[in-house]
Amino acid sequence: MATQSDSPNRAIVLATAAAFALLLLVPLFVTDDYYLHVFVHILFFAYMASAWNVVCGYTGQLSLGHSALCGIGGYLSTLLLINAGLSPWVGMIIGAVCATAAGVLVGWPCFRLRGPYFALTTIAFAEILRIWTDNTEEIFGIELRGAQGLSVPLKGHAPALFQFDGKVPYFYIILAMLVGVMLVTWWMERSRMGYYLKAIRGDRDAAEALGVYSTRYLLSAMALSSFLTALGGSFYAQFFRYVNPERIMGLDLSIELALMGIVGGQGTVLGPVLGAFLLTPAGEITRATLGGKFPGLHLVIYGLVLILSMLFLPKGLIEPLRRLVGRKRTAAGRGEPAAA
Repeated sequence: MATQSDSPNRAIVLATAAAFALLLLVPLFVTDDYYLHVFVHILFFAYMASAWNVVCGYTGQLSLGHSALCGIGGYLSTLLLINAGLSPWVGMIIGAVCATAAGVLVGWPCFRLRGPYFALTTIAFAEILRIWTDNTEEIFGIELRGAQGLSVPLKGHAPALFQFDGKVPYFYIILAMLVGVMLVTWWMERSRMGYYLKAIRGDRDAAEALGVYSTRYLLSAMALSSFLTALGGSFYAQFFRYVNPERIMGLDLSIELALMGIVGGQGTVLGPVLGAFLLTPAGEITRATLGGKFPGLHLVIYGLVLILSMLFLPKGLIEPLRRLVGRKRTAAGRGEPAAA
């Protein structure tokens, strides 16, 4: 039997489904490539923040190294296309598997650390990989081109090679990826793994005392998050058709993903999506209008938003949304007008 607390969640699910149904119609009304590019950019960050949320939102551990996992996916899929002629559709899976292995190897010692030490260690991992890639021109005869980066070879309209004329196919691909990561998060949240992760986030020592093997579930979440993040990195490389260490492995990317998850509401299915839809347009507008005069201003704005969010909305934007929906449904059930 459904409880009152289920009602706001059900209403949010229905509203989310309606919103995604409307998103399917966007290319029918938005025909300008620039605005489609903006939509793809927003959906990409919503996907990446959701992938970050799989491990960080449900374990309570703050990772600032997810840009490295994104870079592994982007670079490997591009290198396999350039050097082996392998389709990025296959390359993105190989890159995701390699990123999963890297995430688990880094996570194994990192999950023994707590608080700021975990975050600092993940930063170190990402920065070591970025600096190494930035200063490596070639390895084993394979060109990495250092800071110059790699350009994806242009093949014209070649769907089998993840290349299309126009932005519409990319829009639907990243939209499908976003729906997929949200469904994975929804499944995980309701699985035994999700319950154990929430217990670990609440009190790891108490969870372990009750017999929860915390390391196993933390590494499982890290593996899943790494796989999804690397898929996003491969999409990034094929959409922008260019990767370099600063753009795809920089600390800026990790910080942005964390901010979107925290501001939207970490540990929830919809929270990171809300954060991305709020912060990505704000950041792009700031970069476009003031980026030339004040480089990095968008990060300052992100920081201010984070501070305000932690002060007034510690559980993220999703919490007041749930309360608002709950009030309206309660008022509707009583036949009273809902408060604005």
